[in-house]
Amino acid sequence: MMMKSLEQSNMETVSAFIEAFWNRSEWDCADRFLSDDYVELSYQSKDGLKTFAAKIMDAFPDKRYEVEEIIGQGDKVLVRMTVKGTHQGMFFGTAPTGNQIDVTLYRQYRVADGLITEHRGWIDMVTMWNQIQGNRPVA
Repeated sequence: MMMKSLEQSNMETVSAFIEAFWNRSEWDCADRFLSDDYVELSYQSKDGLKTFAAKIMDAFPDKRYEVEEIIGQGDKVLVRMTVKGTHQGMFFGTAPTGNQIDVTLYRQYRVADGLITEHRGWIDMVTMWNQIQGNRPVA
C-alpha cells in the first residue's frame, strides 16, 4: 500500500477546510483545522477570518468557491480558486445589486501535523467591485 506524501495530506487538509469553512460556512470548523498558534496574514486573526467569511456569506448567500489549481510543496499549499455568487446583501456599505461575481483568489497556507498554521491571501477586488457595481463601458 502506498503511503500518502506529506504534500498530498497537506493539500487534502486545505481542500477539506475550504469546503467546510468557505462553502458550507461552518465557522466552528476553524477550531478543528487551524492550529492554536495559527497566524492570519490577511484578516488579522482567526476571529477576523470568521468575521470576513460571515460578511461574504451575508452579501453573497449563494457563494461557491471552486479550487482551480492546488500545489503542495513541503509545508506550503498554494491554491488558485474562484468565488462565484449573486450580490444579495450589504457588502462593505454597498446595497444589493443582484449582480453576479466571478472572481479569482490566491491563497497560501502552511500546514504542520495536519493543521493549518498560517494563511495569506489575495483576491482580485478591482474585478469584484466592477462586477458588483456593474460598470459598463460608456457608449
